Amino acid sequence: MDSATITEKLKSLNVNLDDYQNDDITRDFHILFQIIEELQAENIKLESSLEAARDEIERLKGNVQPLDKSGNKKDNSDLSSENERKKRNGQPKNKNSKAKKKDVIEIDRIEICKIDKDSLPADAEFKGHQEYVVQEIIIKTDNVKYLREVYWSYSEKKTYIAELPIEIRGEFGPGVKSLAMIQKHVCNMSEPKIEEFFQNVGIKISQSTISRILTKGDDVEIFHQEKVEIFKAGLVSTPYQQIDGTGAKVNGEKHHVQIICNPYYSIYFTLPHKDRLSILDILLCGTPRQYFFNEEALNLLGIFRLSSKLIDRIQGSLFGKIIDENRMQAEIEALFPDPGSGKNSRLRIMEAGAIAYYHAQTETPVVQRLLSDNGPEYKRITEEQGLCWIHEGRIYKKLKPVVPLYQDEVDKFLNDYWDYYEKLLYYKDNPTLEMAQSLSLEFDQLFSSQTIYAELNERIKKTKAKKSELLLVLKYPELPLHNNMAELGARAQARKRDVSLHTKTEEGTKSQDTFLTIAQTAKKLGVSAYKFIKDRISRKFEMPSLASLIPQIEASPQII
Repeated sequence: MDSATITEKLKSLNVNLDDYQNDDITRDFHILFQIIEELQAENIKLESSLEAARDEIERLKGNVQPLDKSGNKKDNSDLSSENERKKRNGQPKNKNSKAKKKDVIEIDRIEICKIDKDSLPADAEFKGHQEYVVQEIIIKTDNVKYLREVYWSYSEKKTYIAELPIEIRGEFGPGVKSLAMIQKHVCNMSEPKIEEFFQNVGIKISQSTISRILTKGDDVEIFHQEKVEIFKAGLVSTPYQQIDGTGAKVNGEKHHVQIICNPYYSIYFTLPHKDRLSILDILLCGTPRQYFFNEEALNLLGIFRLSSKLIDRIQGSLFGKIIDENRMQAEIEALFPDPGSGKNSRLRIMEAGAIAYYHAQTETPVVQRLLSDNGPEYKRITEEQGLCWIHEGRIYKKLKPVVPLYQDEVDKFLNDYWDYYEKLLYYKDNPTLEMAQSLSLEFDQLFSSQTIYAELNERIKKTKAKKSELLLVLKYPELPLHNNMAELGARAQARKRDVSLHTKTEEGTKSQDTFLTIAQTAKKLGVSAYKFIKDRISRKFEMPSLASLIPQIEASPQII
């Protein structure tokens, strides 16, 4: 029996606990309801295990996306909170959007449509022109045969050949190269489809050549350097950064893509691991990771629950020292002579030293506040961490009780949750110390509430423990309440994964990260990615760098 059927049968019983004055009866009902919830949860787990087995069978048959029982592709449950939030903050559609779109169309040429004057009556008088704008595009080859002058010097016994235009390097011009890059990295076309497009318009090019254009050479190196500059500019453009991660595969091996962003840029990094050390390597902007064992590092070791004896040994041998990776590994081996022992402690020691070094170094900007989900890889890296309210709200939507009374409790709490979220939004636009204090008290009240649904109570308790992270916005009103911007960046990577299951080489992976960065940052800055890429490939450099368009903003004053 599925959850919906159980719920309908329970509703038909029309049980209202308020009708019973006897506490024992009410308690017995709750015990019965809890048993129903636990049995249904067990049933769902069993079904999930069976479905995993079915998915594996389908995978072995060659189906990339698992199928449901009816043979259709599986559809994930909708955990979005968009509907709840839009009901509270609905915005009417702009009726003038069509007119505005017409105003911003760039006119390339004007043609006058004339009337045959012989067809007009004798008294017809010219009154001007009526505009009618048509958008058109021209797709055709522009193949050029260059006749390079050749001179021979008898005295020098040397041949002089005229140089090709600066934008010409190789057999394909900047138009072909930039279009291939846009089709791959903005339009999400596969390389076979890019080849098919070019063949259809008369360009003779192979898939291997397209692959080289997309991943190798000086043309691509220009954009790798642009990515470096974007990151450096982005890190100092806001007093916070947002981060999220998603999966990827490189030559069949599992990797992880981290997306760091703010309103002005998005940057992508594909790495083999998903841990604190990997995040720190990203934030160091390519400078080698080092380790610093100062007071902060020792405090972190205590927070990480290392033994006082081990901390004393580290303090005695490393306190106040900055060491490189080789020295760190030697120290780890001295602390743990047995290669199989202390796996977790080894990692925590390295994390503590790396975090302290990141905070102390001055070569790259240090992020003070990081907005993320509750993943362990993001914790303790920055001085303060903010958590996403929408991500937290999704956890409540995952509660799927079958007992109608419990469903009502979840719905009521979610309504209160989003009401409180709306108050935080208002506070961001109108921050005051008094309102911050009031919202802090209201948080305590909301997340101290008790309901008749035990699982909901546990979830509320866990959220209350995250108060400082969820209410960081009370100190810094410019901080977003949600991490949607980083999650949207992760979706761009996911769409790449849908088209090309994996990258095959390190060059291809690096290229994908770089051009996702270029495309997403250009979009945020209102720059045509196609025009920017073509400008760079043609070596005209008429357009400013994307990094130079990222504004540098000073931090707002702290409220509390």
